[in-house]
Amino acid sequence: MDESRLGKYELRGTLGRGAMGTVYEGWDSIIDRKVAIKTLRLPDAADEEAQEELARFKREAQVAGRLNHPNIVGVFDYGETPELAYIVMEFIDGTSLKSVMDKQERFPIPEVLRVMEQLLAGLQFSHDRDVVHRDIKPANIMLTSAGQVKIADFGIARIESSSMTQAGTVMGTPAYMSPEQFMGQTVDARTDLYSSGVMLYQLLTGERPFEGSMSAIMHKALNVAPPRPSDLSVTAPQALDAIVAKAMAKRPEQRFANADEMSRALRQAVENPGAAPAAGPVDDAEATMVRPQRPASAAAAPPSPPAPAPVPPAASPTPAKSGAPVKLIAGIAVAVLIVLGGAGWFLLAPRHPAQDLAALNTTPPAPAPALPGSSPGSEPVPTPAPTPPAPPTALTPPSAPQPASPPPAPLAPPAALQVTPASMLAALGGVGCSLATPGMPDAGHVVLDGIAGSGTPETTLRRLATEAAGGLPLSWRVRTFSGPYCDALNVIRPADAGRFGMALKGNAVQLRKNDNIVIQFTMPDFPAHLQIDYFSSDGSVTHLVGDDGANVSIMTSDGWKVIGPSHVSRSGAAMPIGEPDPKTHDGSWQVDEPFGTDMIVAIASEAPLFGALRAADDTTAAYLPALQAALGARSRGERVASQALIVDTTPN
Repeated sequence: MDESRLGKYELRGTLGRGAMGTVYEGWDSIIDRKVAIKTLRLPDAADEEAQEELARFKREAQVAGRLNHPNIVGVFDYGETPELAYIVMEFIDGTSLKSVMDKQERFPIPEVLRVMEQLLAGLQFSHDRDVVHRDIKPANIMLTSAGQVKIADFGIARIESSSMTQAGTVMGTPAYMSPEQFMGQTVDARTDLYSSGVMLYQLLTGERPFEGSMSAIMHKALNVAPPRPSDLSVTAPQALDAIVAKAMAKRPEQRFANADEMSRALRQAVENPGAAPAAGPVDDAEATMVRPQRPASAAAAPPSPPAPAPVPPAASPTPAKSGAPVKLIAGIAVAVLIVLGGAGWFLLAPRHPAQDLAALNTTPPAPAPALPGSSPGSEPVPTPAPTPPAPPTALTPPSAPQPASPPPAPLAPPAALQVTPASMLAALGGVGCSLATPGMPDAGHVVLDGIAGSGTPETTLRRLATEAAGGLPLSWRVRTFSGPYCDALNVIRPADAGRFGMALKGNAVQLRKNDNIVIQFTMPDFPAHLQIDYFSSDGSVTHLVGDDGANVSIMTSDGWKVIGPSHVSRSGAAMPIGEPDPKTHDGSWQVDEPFGTDMIVAIASEAPLFGALRAADDTTAAYLPALQAALGARSRGERVASQALIVDTTPN
């Protein structure tokens, strides 16, 4: 194959590569037009899976080629060489909606309306021509540099007259799939409206309504109602709750009849919210959350916390994975600021002690960073203000003269004003599979940071937090996850006497391969030793920092490396751990495969947790019983603080 040409098209560069082929920037010299050329290597005739991929590739050309609309990526040509099949498409000078959303960029409501209207216009045009996309998601929505929305990738689209995608075939992207897609039923245009409702939910809240494994998402899509967007984001108008609920109805007949109807309802809800119907009640059997409400008795004590879940026995360890999720690099500097009595030192960092001491004496400790998953500058979620009871009326005998009415006695302050972070922590400390940190930036509202398992843990935490807030507005900054981390959280939570600030540098929530893992800390209000562990979804545990009472060590590719004598970090000290060396620009820990959702746990304790360092190839099953025993020993008169954060890692 001539690598500079493909058919009549000149190849000018590579736009992207995938497992099955490459997308090139091309040039059609006949009509002087820039194009995008998507290629697929022709498979062996005996490879049924690859042949199906080729069939979908041809279908994309067939389907998109008949759809000429300003909100659909145009397809101009299809061809084959002895090695490749290729589709010639409209060149989009822009990016995908997914790329924008992955940067945690939030859209103002007018922009959400504009994006959704253009998406729905393209879908209506497609549906009018009997084409159902079946894979509407942010990755398949392109945004041009001028802001125009274009629907791409009709590779699994269904043509009503086609027999290529019959009932029983489950295709799509789980987080955006409709219930009928999960069940393998025949789909129609309303499945695209369901996926559009999921996208609208994500645009409004920054979160997808359902997370987890495919089986977990399937269960929720079939049986669970997600939280209302206005309950998760103060910028989401309540009038749009009903639009999302109708678009994501479990039964197709309960959704909008077509894309135009959904578009009109969306515009009416934005421009005239008072006329928009309120979101209907959620069936208790499907509820995943409780809307903010005043508890029946403000003085009622919070429910007794349940006993922590048992730790899995060490007799059935999880097999160690073939590759660590953290690339451990030996012999390079790690800036770890450990503070003792006002004197600072950097572990492994070639710095002058006098410079460190001067920095500590002149730089105040940084405030605790927001946990991953929080929205910087997010506003509190308003909750109904409590209505004070009317003062009792004194009865006067009829024969007695009526005295002048004395000024009414001042009402007792509402119970909500008695809410404190300590009372919130007591109410929430027993929620399994969670680690939440309540805070009150002022007496008027509560902020809840932390992590919680999706499903029941999140639902329970949200309900108890709403009740414990006693009517105060509650800002929800808890990040949910799906992964095997509930046992670890249940071990560290009962022994916890407080939290401290921990976040990835820049408040990142996602890291790519070879990214440096830099953790920002603000220590608790007591001097403490640090233990830092990296839990992977495959059951392995990588210890990053350990203190055995004699030395502080870090984990490298050559195993543990002693970097100094055992030390306590000063109360309230702010410090980075894992900062790349300023001379070599190398990092101590870098993201490596396998990729997925991982968890970093840090424990600060007045005495070192372990008298000996743990093995480098540790597993969750072996480590958690030892950690539970160590925390049990610390709980007898020694303070312990813990924090955990969820990290999503990707190959690119």
